[in-house]
Amino acid sequence: MMKKNKEGVFAMMLGFFVSSILIVDGELYMWGKNSNGQLGLGKRAAKLVPTPSKIECLNGVNIKMTALGCDHSIAVTDKGEALSWGGGGSGRLGHGQELGILGFLRSSSEYTPRLIKNLEGVKVKSVAAGMLHSACMDENGSLFIFGERIVEKLGFGDANNATLPSMISQLPCSEEVACGGYHTCVITRGGELFTWGSNENGCLGIGCTDVAHKPERVKGPFLKHPVCKVSCGWKHTAAISDGNVYTWGWGGSHGTFSEDGHSSGGQLGLGNDVDYIEPAIVSFGKNVKALEVSCGFNHTGAILEYS
Repeated sequence: MMKKNKEGVFAMMLGFFVSSILIVDGELYMWGKNSNGQLGLGKRAAKLVPTPSKIECLNGVNIKMTALGCDHSIAVTDKGEALSWGGGGSGRLGHGQELGILGFLRSSSEYTPRLIKNLEGVKVKSVAAGMLHSACMDENGSLFIFGERIVEKLGFGDANNATLPSMISQLPCSEEVACGGYHTCVITRGGELFTWGSNENGCLGIGCTDVAHKPERVKGPFLKHPVCKVSCGWKHTAAISDGNVYTWGWGGSHGTFSEDGHSSGGQLGLGNDVDYIEPAIVSFGKNVKALEVSCGFNHTGAILEYS
């Protein structure tokens, strides 16, 4: 995410095939792939938009934050309202299953931003989007999850796909949330890190590769020092604690899907393509403090301060 600059850009978000920028006054511009309306430009918009395009239907709405999934998008307004649009398969938009005029289930895709009505009355503070699931956190630290249930990434343990936002009651007050390909991470206000969902390649950081059906605390170095930042990639995770960057999960071992998948290793920054099932510290040399960390699909970046 970018700070304010002279051009008036307040924040930038990069998704799987989509990019967005927020202007200081809350205007939202998006570009990239638009196969399921994930750019929010309307049903008649092109399937590929190569330049930043303003979402005109949001005129007068002050957007404070966006999150970009595989082919869906979520945003928060300055009033704490949550909006979603794009591909809605598995319930990831949070609008529930609705019947059309003839009594059949209507298309789950939304081509322009739509208010998540089930969260009316909840003042949303931040949002996150995975490949097929989404998360909203309110100002009180309550976490609401919706979307695909596969491998329990929703954290309910006993639910099917959640087409409406549902609160996870097992967590203390949440401060930050991140969604990966098939897993979810939350930092509590006390600096504890909880993860759940698919644990392929150890992306949950809990010392094994077993699926976590409910939130599990990540321990190791985080027992001594609180976690202040977390970010999720497809099957890897990164966090900041005590000024250090820690990574874990898929490092590129054994490839994935094809030989090309193997060539994308190294995302953990640990000098190899080994998988790590617990947090491992990334070395940047001496007198370095990590300020931000962000995971892409299969790569990672960090902002550092040298003293």
